[in-house]
Amino acid sequence: MGGGAQRYIGVAERRARLALRQRLAGPARAGTPEEVAGSLVALHGTDPATVYLAVGARLTDPATTVTETGRALYEDRSLVRMHGMRHTVFVFPTDLTAVVHASTGLAVAARERAALLKHMATAGAPDAAWLKEVEESTLAALARRGQATAAELAQDEPRLREQFVYAAGKSYEGVHTVSTRLLRVLGVEGKVARGRPLGSWTSSQFRWAVAPEHPELDIAEAQAELLRRWLAVCGPATEADLKWWTGWRVTEVRRALAAIAAEAVTLDEGTGYVAGGDAEPVPTPDEPWAALLPGLDPTAMGWQQRDWYLTPELRPLLFDGSGNVGPSVWWNGRVVGGWARRSDGEIVWRILDAEGVGREARAAIEREAERLTGWVGTTKVTPRFRTPLEKELAAG
Repeated sequence: MGGGAQRYIGVAERRARLALRQRLAGPARAGTPEEVAGSLVALHGTDPATVYLAVGARLTDPATTVTETGRALYEDRSLVRMHGMRHTVFVFPTDLTAVVHASTGLAVAARERAALLKHMATAGAPDAAWLKEVEESTLAALARRGQATAAELAQDEPRLREQFVYAAGKSYEGVHTVSTRLLRVLGVEGKVARGRPLGSWTSSQFRWAVAPEHPELDIAEAQAELLRRWLAVCGPATEADLKWWTGWRVTEVRRALAAIAAEAVTLDEGTGYVAGGDAEPVPTPDEPWAALLPGLDPTAMGWQQRDWYLTPELRPLLFDGSGNVGPSVWWNGRVVGGWARRSDGEIVWRILDAEGVGREARAAIEREAERLTGWVGTTKVTPRFRTPLEKELAAG
């Protein structure tokens, strides 16, 4: 993983890398959603609005955000929403789905199917052979329909409506429907993917579609490829960052680092890693830049150790209790505040860390707010995971 003296990469250079490679500085912005997703490796998809807001923040012409992102997701299928790292829903470039599935999905899929069979058996529900029949029938129905909701699929396969009691006698006892659990398992296994939503681009109710076919890859090779792509965008990163982002065991992280000949560098936190040949200095953006990024944005959530771009004192206001970041305001590579959209459509923001945030910065942030308002229009946008500052600003 590199020999000789380790080069030191300081905070200023890390912020410069972030600005350019995360498509946030003005000249680095992209022309299409595919370029954005390809540059970032993955867009958080747990909150559907995040995908569009993250893309719009990085497009040269944000007016095309909704139409072009919808085209990529649901017409060209050049982007796919699927489970990935840490069992989280992301949007990936379609050509990366095989890598994600092999590197992170297979292990999670095995656990999910085993858990479903265990819960069904405990509840006295039908066995694995029965579930296999339902699964095959469901996939055949989905192939015929192209896209469908769980309710529509249940018209073709009525057994999807059957229910079983989960955790009987426990405080968290509940009733699960076969369709809900089975489609989730099939999604993690890479057999189905989320299709077009029932409502607008902010809707969290999706149809299902047969997942794009992809080759089965060697797990270790897929992990090496995923790590190589991520380090090219987000490096340098510590081993702790890599383990957190991928959700892998530390042995898998180290194996992948060795496989791609990653180079060790020195960071303020200790040893970090960059992709092979990427340790040389990068230029600072010619102009200072501002950005309004959505909750769960991949830049704000990209590293576990965030002190180099986020003052720890800001976390209680900008994160929820589960560690999900809310809408954030950026100035020159660091988080300086947060923003929200009120019910009347106004974008409001607040500076929490005023160091270095003068008149130029505030004017640039206001321009970004106007830019965002321009393409979002009248659409109501409320983060799925609400944070203290966002709720306060939204309430007015």
